[in-house]
Amino acid sequence: MTNQEDTAAGEGAAENRGPTHSGFVALIGATNAGKSTLVNRLVGAKVSIVSHKVQTTRAIVRGIAIHDNAQIVFMDTPGIFKPRRRLDRAMVTSAWGGAKDADLIMLLIDSERGIRGDAEAILEGLKEVFQPKILVLNKIDRVRHEDLLALAAAANEKIAFQETFMVSAVNGSGCDDVMNYLAKTLPEGPWYYPEDQISDLPMRQLAAEITREKLFLRLHQELPYSSHVETEKWEERKDGSVRIEQVIYVERESQKKITLGKSGDAIKAISTASRKELSAILEQPVHLFLFVKVRENWGDDPERFREMGLEFPRG
Repeated sequence: MTNQEDTAAGEGAAENRGPTHSGFVALIGATNAGKSTLVNRLVGAKVSIVSHKVQTTRAIVRGIAIHDNAQIVFMDTPGIFKPRRRLDRAMVTSAWGGAKDADLIMLLIDSERGIRGDAEAILEGLKEVFQPKILVLNKIDRVRHEDLLALAAAANEKIAFQETFMVSAVNGSGCDDVMNYLAKTLPEGPWYYPEDQISDLPMRQLAAEITREKLFLRLHQELPYSSHVETEKWEERKDGSVRIEQVIYVERESQKKITLGKSGDAIKAISTASRKELSAILEQPVHLFLFVKVRENWGDDPERFREMGLEFPRG
């Protein structure tokens, strides 16, 4: 679909709503601040994978929500941290690039951790980014109210946030206030996407992300960070089902053994969990076949970066 067709779709979907608003909102924050959980909550559907493993989100994922007359495009960015490897550098660069491309920046801070380490560095970095900014304190159900007020005051001393919100991405507390604010604050203009679209992620890539989530949930303590999933084949069958073949890339033979598990129990559990979720998303039967391949130093392969939607850092 062309940009003109996209615009027409947005205008047609909202022609009876009065003046429409639309814009891109970049969520940035330290790793495991809850950005993906919050995006899924605000969109009202799963568009970004979630796990306890840090740096789960590797590239920008866009989740699209409609609220009142506004289409809000949330950009779930990789967590910002001090990079050590090439992949780390690509992820952090992607996160800051997303912030600079957005109409509005939403800084998410884990209320339990407060302004320490990466969060403090992000606040310093935001001084060089000139888009409007709002502060969102997450996990407020775990912190005393007076501590939340002190945290909000400390963050606002460092950056001139337009508004401060306190939310729980898990139970939804405070999220309506965020949506109401964004709907009236984003620029007036046509919608960018059709009304029923909730993400711009290609289905093949979303399927790979779902499997990667199940991989991390099953093996996050045993399997190192360096694993990657790609959808290699997607076949729509005459009986209404779909056959999907995916490859899990790891860097060493020992990691392959962990991924397969004793008698193949780990890979079976991962496949079953991923297949069930994909069947629900696609609303059709799914036949999922997973293969595990060793590719040493895949984190230095430009092709893998392109598959992830990241720019390959040179040097």
